[in-house]
Amino acid sequence: MSATSERITALREQRGWSKTHVAKKLGLNLSTYANYEYGNREPDIKTLADIAKLFEVTTDYLVNGTTPGEDKPLSKNQKLVAYSIDPGISDEERRDIIEMVKIAMKNRRRV
Repeated sequence: MSATSERITALREQRGWSKTHVAKKLGLNLSTYANYEYGNREPDIKTLADIAKLFEVTTDYLVNGTTPGEDKPLSKNQKLVAYSIDPGISDEERRDIIEMVKIAMKNRRRV
């Protein structure tokens, strides 16, 4: 099993979708899609892009397991936004806000 096939399988399972459901959404034969998950075949570039779009991730994530800006620390302005929402919030709430900022940054890059 390849890392790509493991990520595709995990994304499908996180959504509670069957292989049949994903294959239909992608317009693929069930056996073709199943072989991607089993690691017996690698999807071509177009299919990889279709899978990424369906699961709302990047092709880089499917292939390498990375997302844009993943290791990049938040800028000073991003931290100020997170911390200025309410000075009385807990550290856990601040971490949640920072995570939301990261998600917003990631989604902005997809558009």
